[in-house]
Amino acid sequence: MRNNEAGAKHHRLIYLLSVAQRRLQRWMAAQPETDVTPAQAGLLFILGKQDGVLMGEAGAALDLGPAGISGLVDRTAAARLVERRADHEDGRAWRIWLTPKGRTALAQAKAGAAEVNAALTEGFTSAEIDIVVRWLTSIQDKFPRGANE
Repeated sequence: MRNNEAGAKHHRLIYLLSVAQRRLQRWMAAQPETDVTPAQAGLLFILGKQDGVLMGEAGAALDLGPAGISGLVDRTAAARLVERRADHEDGRAWRIWLTPKGRTALAQAKAGAAEVNAALTEGFTSAEIDIVVRWLTSIQDKFPRGANE
């Protein structure tokens, strides 16, 4: 079921997606109660599900390459939200662990994310949000990481 009819409406999806992402990121970063960046919150969410993940696993979950996850972990560790520890089985690998401060920040980030998600979904039915989620997820399948890097 493709939307390639000759008379299909032009929705400017690339533009709308880009502007929405930038506005949401700026709004979230400007919140006074925010102690972590959206990227740091993403890392905390991953560690909240499984503390002690390998840096490469965290990078893959966040769609970041080695340099990106390394920089993110550096900044998050400097904020004392996470700590890096050498992997016991592979001395070249590093695992990331939440600190007590990181656990507190995670709880705050979860509450903030719930508020933002409520605002994002306001005025839409559950079925409509399901379609948006399916569409956004399909982008990851249609344009996989590393396909043109």
